Amino acid sequence: MRVQGSIEISAAPEKVWPVLTERENILQWAPRCERWEYVSEQRGGVGSMFYMVEKTDGRLFRYLCEVTEWEENKKLAFHQVLGDVKRLDVAFTIEATETGSRFTLVYDVGLPYWIIGKIMGLFMCKQMKKEAEGDLANIKRLAEA
Repeated sequence: MRVQGSIEISAAPEKVWPVLTERENILQWAPRCERWEYVSEQRGGVGSMFYMVEKTDGRLFRYLCEVTEWEENKKLAFHQVLGDVKRLDVAFTIEATETGSRFTLVYDVGLPYWIIGKIMGLFMCKQMKKEAEGDLANIKRLAEA
């Protein structure tokens, strides 16, 4: 399942970036996230690792993730190394605009259980789109504050 969305933010990329990279902010814009912490000595940049627990539809999902792209004020991407889904790839892009920033997120999730996972994905896609819209609105609110 792939969900993508964008939003215009009335704030420079330098104001959006900390919303995506600082733990306190992450826990505010991602209401499903119950736990988020670095687990590597490196605290940012490509190769840093973090652990995240998220509650969706009453179920806890655990992920150990590695940052794959880190271009300050422009792009952040990570993928799951270990976790409760088959695949999790996330990318955030910030583009400067005349009025602030255009922020884009991409969530790409592969569920386990072969055909059963594909069927589950059909039902979960609508929920993921709704969650992504909420994340976009929360990121905008925090960056513009």
